[in-house]
Amino acid sequence: MDLAFIPSPSVGVVHLGPIPLRGYAFCIIIGVFLGVWLGNKRWVQRGGRSGTVADIAVWAVPFGLVGGRLYHVITTYEPYFGKDGHPLDAFKVWEGGLGIWGAVALGAVGAWIGCRRRGIPLPAYCDALAPGLAIGQAIGRWGNWFNQELYGRPTDVPWALKISDDPAIGRIGGTYHPTFLYECLWCLGVAALVIWADKRFRLGHGRAFALYVAAYCAGRAWIEEMRVDEAHHILGLRLNVWTALIGLVLAVLYMVISSRRVPGREEIVEPGAQEEALAGADADGAPEAAKAAADGSAEKEPDPATDEDADAGSEEATSDAGADGGAKTAGSGGKKS
Repeated sequence: MDLAFIPSPSVGVVHLGPIPLRGYAFCIIIGVFLGVWLGNKRWVQRGGRSGTVADIAVWAVPFGLVGGRLYHVITTYEPYFGKDGHPLDAFKVWEGGLGIWGAVALGAVGAWIGCRRRGIPLPAYCDALAPGLAIGQAIGRWGNWFNQELYGRPTDVPWALKISDDPAIGRIGGTYHPTFLYECLWCLGVAALVIWADKRFRLGHGRAFALYVAAYCAGRAWIEEMRVDEAHHILGLRLNVWTALIGLVLAVLYMVISSRRVPGREEIVEPGAQEEALAGADADGAPEAAKAAADGSAEKEPDPATDEDADAGSEEATSDAGADGGAKTAGSGGKKS
């Protein structure tokens, strides 16, 4: 008897009248929102304009969703194009099935288009977005919990995930390793690592993004090996494990080569943004400067009453000096006669 476990939701969709509200879709949307929000903060800190990350995300997010779905359908084509498959089911994204590898690859193409239109270097944009991507993945993984999918091997640990039985899709009820939770926690750790390393070593020219890729792939490799869903194998390893290992090696190579070719961090990430910020600061400071100058002038302005007293005192002093001088002159002359 299981004394403790993580329960799965009884349903993954709630209907608001004719409108279905799916937990999987909500997780994706919340993940995208948080990723863009954090990316915008980091972009502004690097000297870019607020709102630029969201503008480019308009290109990157749709491309990423299409890429993620394409990767899933291509690598798991049997339910769609195999025997007794349903090709139209390939468009049912809400039922789950987004490959992170395709999402990042095609999402980068969309980001490149957006960056090119704005005259922004893609590596700098990716660096700003890297920890936000990891956080977005952490939230998005809870969509697997709502759909009761992509869990690990059977287990009786206290944090095991309770899966309900569903003969229609061949799902056997029981308690399994919650790989969605493992990946969620790992992604949060990756985000923290990238933020720390970026502050500590001032990563630039795409190296913060490469660190995110390397760290994520390292975790995905062992988490993927725990899963029990059907997958293609190459030399005894799941396809996604090979993809993670290749991504890890390529990311590390990029970090090494990039640090030698272009050390340091970009000084300018968005043309004109720093000039606008300085102009805004000058405009904000101008009224204060004018006020200070006016106050200084007022302090130096002469007081008429004070000037009149000073003039009167000066005239009296002159008069007294003349009288004294005459008296001395007269006294001196009488003695000599």
